[in-house]
Amino acid sequence: MNVNSGNHKKSGIIVWIAGIVLVTAAAFSLYTWLALTWSFSSGERTGYIQKLSKSGWICKTWEGEMAMVTMPGAIPDKFLFSVRDDNVARRINTFAGKRVSLVYEQHKGIPTSCFGETEYFIVDIKAIE
Repeated sequence: MNVNSGNHKKSGIIVWIAGIVLVTAAAFSLYTWLALTWSFSSGERTGYIQKLSKSGWICKTWEGEMAMVTMPGAIPDKFLFSVRDDNVARRINTFAGKRVSLVYEQHKGIPTSCFGETEYFIVDIKAIE
C-alpha cells in the first residue's frame, strides 16, 4: 500500500470541505447584498417622531418610532423603523416632536439584525408645516 495515497485522500477531503465553506459564504454574502439593495416596497409615512436611538450590543443601529395619527383624538399607530445613514439620523433628530414625512424602503428577508431591527429603512425625511 502506498502512503502517499492516504495523504492524497486527506488533502482531497480538505479541499472539498474548504470549497463547500467558500461556496456557502459566497451564497450568504450574495443573498445579504441582494436583501439590502433590492427594495420590496417604498413609500412615505407621516406622523410625529417619538424616539430615535442608536442601540445594539455589537452592531449599533439607529432604531426609531413614529406615532401616526389618522385623526385628532384617535389612538396613534406606531411605525417602527431603522436608519442606516448617520446623516439621515441626525436630520431625524432635529425634527423630534414635529410632524414629518419619512421616506422609506422596505427590505424583506434580511438575515441578521446587524443591519437594522426592522425591515423599514428610512432614506429621507421631509418637514410638514
